[in-house]
Amino acid sequence: MTDPPPPPRLARLRTLVSFVAPHRRVLIAGFLLGLLGSAVGLALPLVTKWVIDTLGPADTSLWRPVGVLLALVVVGAAISMWQWVIMGTVSEKVVLDARVSMISRYFAARVREITGRPSGELVTRVTSDAGLLHNASASIVGLLNSTLALIATLILMGVLDMVLLGLTLASVVLIAAVMTALMPAIARAQEAAQESVGRLGGALEGTLRAIRTVKASRAERRQTDRIVADARDSAAHAIRAARRTATVWTISWTGIQLAIIVILGVGAWRADRGLIEVSSLIAFLLYAFQLMGPVTELTQNVTNLQAGMAAAARIRQVEAMEIEPLHPAVPSPESGSSDLAPVLEFRGVTARYAPGTEPAVRGIDLAVPRRGHTAIVGPSGAGKTTLFSLILRFLEPESGELLLDGRPYQSFTHDEVRARLAYVEQETPVVPGTIRDNLLFTHPDATEAEVLSVLAAVRLDDKIDSLADGLDTSLTENEVSGGQRQRIALARAILRTPEVLLLDEATAQVDGLTEAALHDCIRERAAVGAVVTIAHRLSTVLDADTIVVLDEGGIRARGTHTELLATDALYRKLVEALRIAEAKPEPIGAA
Repeated sequence: MTDPPPPPRLARLRTLVSFVAPHRRVLIAGFLLGLLGSAVGLALPLVTKWVIDTLGPADTSLWRPVGVLLALVVVGAAISMWQWVIMGTVSEKVVLDARVSMISRYFAARVREITGRPSGELVTRVTSDAGLLHNASASIVGLLNSTLALIATLILMGVLDMVLLGLTLASVVLIAAVMTALMPAIARAQEAAQESVGRLGGALEGTLRAIRTVKASRAERRQTDRIVADARDSAAHAIRAARRTATVWTISWTGIQLAIIVILGVGAWRADRGLIEVSSLIAFLLYAFQLMGPVTELTQNVTNLQAGMAAAARIRQVEAMEIEPLHPAVPSPESGSSDLAPVLEFRGVTARYAPGTEPAVRGIDLAVPRRGHTAIVGPSGAGKTTLFSLILRFLEPESGELLLDGRPYQSFTHDEVRARLAYVEQETPVVPGTIRDNLLFTHPDATEAEVLSVLAAVRLDDKIDSLADGLDTSLTENEVSGGQRQRIALARAILRTPEVLLLDEATAQVDGLTEAALHDCIRERAAVGAVVTIAHRLSTVLDADTIVVLDEGGIRARGTHTELLATDALYRKLVEALRIAEAKPEPIGAA
């Protein structure tokens, strides 16, 4: 899934301002403190002139002007510290708000919005891009403060001497023209660098997840070269931005220093002829040196602003992700469901993953009994996972209708549907944390007795007892086998008996004895609720009440193992390919 093209510069500036706007009161306070600090700084050269002028008359005391000078220094330092604390705090709050907004959007978004992007790239937006807002948010106030300080400095310089002011203005205009010409190129380079960092994060995260495959395939060097190429690309863009930024800074500093040299020469000539007082020349030179502050801040703030605008635009792209609705699409029917009615039902369901593509499933009519084991088999690409995506509302049907307890799915919220289901993925991921955290992930209020019961059901109790920290063993610090991950995931799913248990090949990575235990667990659950299994190993479904054979997105056949062996050629091929014995245990009667 690709992001839209970057918006125009003015739109990106408005986007950045939208992140800062909720904190405008604090920013205004920081702005006023900045003005006060600038006023104190602007007063220093004039007080210095007062000190110099006081040196002449013998009866004039220096204590008063020197005392005022010292007071201004102390007050200026206090104001600057206060402003830094305020602006640093509000900058961190802006970053926090952006991160909270993105994290919340990720978990509220439709599944296809998340799975359509590299997860590492999504993480980069929360970490790297949001971090760039820190300096950018303060830069908005800094730009205003430095601009006003620059204007005020020039006005006071004009009060002291208009000729020298003209020389200063010529330097400022030249510097501003160079900055205006170079800033767009800096913005483009910084935006390209951030995009490269996103690609780098996505490629690295994906490769690290597949590290065993990488090493087993002896592809370490190839993957290293590929990811390093992304890192080099990011560095190249960042270096380009750094060079252009350095050019702007160098021109700014050099221009001001040359201006000071010219002002000093012309001012000395004018003072020698009595056209300007020496004290006024010294004060003017102090203002000229102070002028480096606002110009430097303008340069730095504009640079930070460019990076922040690019980051803000990328963050706002996250907010364009489509989220799952919080309310039902249609009113709930008044009629209730019967215990004899199917718990789940597909009526003529057709679905595709993107417009213009072939349907992943078409014309599906399927009823899942309230109790019993329904197995779904078929070759790769037949539509098995799509059925689960539809049941879990990761995907919405293009046509047809799904019903839960006789009510249309559209009359439920996504949360209400999923509260009735339990799902074990094929890859059986564990969430960061301890074994206890994973077991309580769906039902955090489950009791210790319930936890121990499901561990015994999946034959993990002995393994947990052997660990030094037991249930509080961290899964991020200990190696957990694929089979143990599957059993933890299954235990999590059956901790509270769900109405429908969805298993995407729950026995793919377990040994024979554990597989038998899991089959017993499935049999027990099927006696009190619905179990729907996607099977890649047909041994999983030999004792299913109903086996549904999918092929090319449609239901090809359905029946028991014995019936399908006798009537369906594809099912026989699947059985023969895996060399599954045709003997079938006694079926579980659906209650």
